[in-house]
Amino acid sequence: MIVLQLLLYCLLFTGMVKIFVIGGAVNGLYFYPKEVQERAIALGLTDRKTVERKRKWFMTTFCLVMLVALVLIIRVWNGISTFNAAYWQALLFLEVMNIYDGVVIDKLWVGHSRFWVLPGLEDVPFVQTWRQVLIKRSIMALVWFAGAAVVGGLITLIF
Repeated sequence: MIVLQLLLYCLLFTGMVKIFVIGGAVNGLYFYPKEVQERAIALGLTDRKTVERKRKWFMTTFCLVMLVALVLIIRVWNGISTFNAAYWQALLFLEVMNIYDGVVIDKLWVGHSRFWVLPGLEDVPFVQTWRQVLIKRSIMALVWFAGAAVVGGLITLIF
C-alpha cells in the first residue's frame, strides 16, 4: 500500500507543476536559473514582477497542498497518530519526493521535453547537471528531516 501512496504523492507533485505551467513554460520561469530568467525578461517574454508573483503563488499553493496531502495520507489513510511513526513515514515520503523531483522532474521531464525550451532561448542551457541535482537533493535531504518533524507534530497536535 505504501508504494501506491508514494506513487500517488509523486503524481500529485507532477500534477501541481503541470497545472501551474498551463499555457507554456514561461509561466514557470521561476523554475529556471536566474540567468535564464534575466534573458527571458530582457526578451520581453515576461517581467520580474510577474515571475515573482507566480513563484509566490505556486510555492504557497504547492507547499500547502503537498503538506495537507501528506498529513491526510499518514493520519487518515494509514491511521498513524504517534509522532515517532508519523515522523518516519513523513520522512520516507519527503525523501522519495526529493529524489523524484531531481531525477524524474529535473533530469527526465525538463531535460528531455521540448515543452521547457523557451522561445528565443533555445541556445541557453537550463537543465541542471547531475552534479547540480546531487548537490541540491543532498541539501534538501537534510531539510526534509525538519520537514518530517513538522508533519509529525501536526499529526499529533491536530488529530
